[in-house]
Amino acid sequence: MPHPAPPDWPHRDLARPVQAAGHDWWVLDTGAPDDTRPVILLLHGAGGSGHSFRHLIPEFPDYRLIVPDLPGQGLTRTRPAARFGLEPMTRDIAALCAELDLRPDWIIGHSAGAAIALHLAESMPLKGVIGINAALGKFDGAAGVLFPLLARALAALPLVPQAVSALWGNPATVNRLLTSTGSDIEPAGRAQYLALVRRSAHVTGTLGMMAAWQLDGLLSRLPRLAVPVLLMVAEDDGTVPARISKDAGTRMPKAELAVLHDGGHLVHEVNAPVVAARIRAFLTQTA
Repeated sequence: MPHPAPPDWPHRDLARPVQAAGHDWWVLDTGAPDDTRPVILLLHGAGGSGHSFRHLIPEFPDYRLIVPDLPGQGLTRTRPAARFGLEPMTRDIAALCAELDLRPDWIIGHSAGAAIALHLAESMPLKGVIGINAALGKFDGAAGVLFPLLARALAALPLVPQAVSALWGNPATVNRLLTSTGSDIEPAGRAQYLALVRRSAHVTGTLGMMAAWQLDGLLSRLPRLAVPVLLMVAEDDGTVPARISKDAGTRMPKAELAVLHDGGHLVHEVNAPVVAARIRAFLTQTA
């Protein structure tokens, strides 16, 4: 079977396919079966893949990192009629951890991945959760109704993902999308996002996730979340305003906020050493 990752894909040699919960997962694993290092699970946001942690991964050599592509996104192939909402995705990631015979000590989640991390923390005995520009708010106003409905309608049309890939799968459009996040991504990183947009299966998975995304239940339970949480926010985030994490942090009993002045929504890709240093301090504090 040909290797599904392009030859220049970040950390390609550390990744492998894993079958669990009806998905063919693409999982990057920096450890081995007999590895005794603490385990960190890293979850990317909607529309991305595990490659978004490419610069953070080398910053944690003393931890075993598990980095899956979410169902239907990146290089993870999903079953027909898969459900992409918060609840089923959380269950499926828990099933993936069980298949790998791993119990994460911490979870790092970027954007929507932070919501999945917090939901996992409700049932997993974690030492802590780190959210990077966490998407923990609802769409404002009419967008809260129209965006999910539009995504649901688009995901239901068989030729739409191919059309989106063809329309958006060019360097100029992807560069505009990345620039709108407030992050200045290096050329190789931009090329990797372009490769994702050109995969119609990835577009299908992203639309499906957007269509089914509901956070009301999780947000209502934040005051009962007992796990320590670090919320890292970039003040110039062009995708998820910093006020979202600031507000969510006030509702969690063990949350702390780390404010970064620049870097945008993809700050962990733009300024990995600074982000990693703050995360390492939190890991030491909660170990």
